[in-house]
Amino acid sequence: MKNEIEKIDTLYNKVAELIEQARKHVATTVNLTMVYTYYEIGRYIVEDEQEGSQRAAYGKFVLKELSKRLMGRFGEGFSERNLRQMRTFYDIYSQQPIRQTVSAEFEERLNSVEQISSTLLRKSQKDGIVSHKFTLSWSHYLVLMRVENPDARGFYEIEAAQQHWSVRQLARQCSSSLYERLALSRNKDEVMRLANEGQTMEKPADILRRPFTLEFLGMEERSVYTETELEERIISNIQKFLLEMGKGFLFEARQKRFTFDEDSFFVDLVLYNRLLQCYVLIDLKTKKLSHQDLGQMQMYVNYYDRYEKQIFEKPTIGILLCETANQSLVELTLPEDANIYAAQYALYLPDKTLLQQKLREWTDEFEEEQAAKKGGTKQ
Repeated sequence: MKNEIEKIDTLYNKVAELIEQARKHVATTVNLTMVYTYYEIGRYIVEDEQEGSQRAAYGKFVLKELSKRLMGRFGEGFSERNLRQMRTFYDIYSQQPIRQTVSAEFEERLNSVEQISSTLLRKSQKDGIVSHKFTLSWSHYLVLMRVENPDARGFYEIEAAQQHWSVRQLARQCSSSLYERLALSRNKDEVMRLANEGQTMEKPADILRRPFTLEFLGMEERSVYTETELEERIISNIQKFLLEMGKGFLFEARQKRFTFDEDSFFVDLVLYNRLLQCYVLIDLKTKKLSHQDLGQMQMYVNYYDRYEKQIFEKPTIGILLCETANQSLVELTLPEDANIYAAQYALYLPDKTLLQQKLREWTDEFEEEQAAKKGGTKQ
């Protein structure tokens, strides 16, 4: 009897997993087919407007009449507002280049969708239109269409697909200016990689962003709080915190204790990055950063490298998460090859306009430098 129950359990698990996979596949197929359909509807509207009268009244009349007829047959999803969004969708993504290299898993899904949507795609190709390779749901693209910078938009699209961001997570990353914060944390010649490849994790500095934004903790910017209170809020919002930290992060421990020479020490947060294959130690600082703080983190990193790190793992990274990061103090206190960083955190969403301005200035300077090297001038 026991063997029969085990066999039934095994059969049930196999069938249940198959049904779950089928449902996910159907949902993905439906969502992506809808996106391709809306793209084509947007194209039809744009082409009709280009061939018709140039008067604005003509476009309004067409959308109103088209919406009325479509809603009468297909329901509320084809209001004037939605049709305008489809037109905008086509306007944006008919100009957006295909940037990302999708994963094998997503490639398989896309191939399936393309078979179902083959009529739409063949018509696009026949008309000489190279369709963007869509990977997300329509709700995701409604968020992305609000991003004006094409490079930032491409970055968010890649990351949302690769990291399986929900619509809410995508909206949060856009509102927190993740693209600009990452770009300002990198060398100028690495900025374009963000737009073309998304966030890469190849070296310790790739973790950093300016600043880390912790608005989800719900703490007032100027309130008085302790490091313990900050840590408690982070632990209560650990999923959001790991999302803010970036790709590949896993949570291991808080107040991790280690002892030597009968003295005990505690690391505030211990994370692991599976892409970099290393421990990441975080110490929270709500007061002014001191050289003693840096020395303590150096000790934590040394301990992990000597007693916790496995042979196949990379050197441990230490991050002092501070209200105000003093990079000059870090450079003076630690050796140049130290794997330790002081990073600023903010308890509110950054000023997007200011970050965009800084990034434009930085990009302009880089383009001028490149032009000078080539013996030319920036146009």
